[in-house]
Amino acid sequence: MTKALYEKKDRIAYVTLNRPDALNSLDDELNEELGRIWQDFGDDPSVDVAILTGSGRAFCAGADLKTFIPKWEHATLLDARRNAACGIGGGITRGRHRILKPIIAAINGPAIGGGLELALACDLRIAADSAKFGVFEVRFGLHQGDGGLVRLVAIAGMAVALELSLTGREVAADEALRLGLVTRVVPAVEVMAVAEEVARKILANSQQAVRSAKETVLDIIGRPLDDALRLETLNGYSCLGDFSEARERLAGFFQKSQG
Repeated sequence: MTKALYEKKDRIAYVTLNRPDALNSLDDELNEELGRIWQDFGDDPSVDVAILTGSGRAFCAGADLKTFIPKWEHATLLDARRNAACGIGGGITRGRHRILKPIIAAINGPAIGGGLELALACDLRIAADSAKFGVFEVRFGLHQGDGGLVRLVAIAGMAVALELSLTGREVAADEALRLGLVTRVVPAVEVMAVAEEVARKILANSQQAVRSAKETVLDIIGRPLDDALRLETLNGYSCLGDFSEARERLAGFFQKSQG
């Protein structure tokens, strides 16, 4: 049985972690399958948005500790250096994080440890009201190493990142929303439908502008204010290209507003 399901429909790529008996924990095989999927998603012009979710009752319980611990217990510094080039989840946490097409996390259940890191690597996060979150790595003698700390600080701020990372406590969906860890919280049965609704809103926009906006956000993180402002104006104005799409969209807007 494949450990990751991949389907394309109406410009949306559906990616499903498919290890329900293991709460969709990430082992090497699943990471490798996801790597091939993200490569295809980035290259395929027929899809513009991806929705990532989990099968069964969990989104992702993080790294498969049965294989993760033995693998790194005997690792060398060179192994660690090679690992730095590509994170978990097929690389969207690190290495393939520059895919400019938006990725939506439909968080159908617990997103724990590396599963939280995976969710934070997505651009938007729609969570079931029953979903749970937590930086559980500290309970097992390690901490986030695949973008979790970086993104927690960027998304929720240093105080929240420290509190969650040092205590390792569980966070319910409603608190995750207050902390900014997720975009929306909806009833569990509506998670995928709402994710698709958000995807269609993205698809209704100029994809050139959407991808430029994502690229710009990635580019300005950590930059001095003056550099960030220059990058924003350069990317914002240049994404118009030859103005053909802008003219077409404006013509449609004016026609609709006058009709």
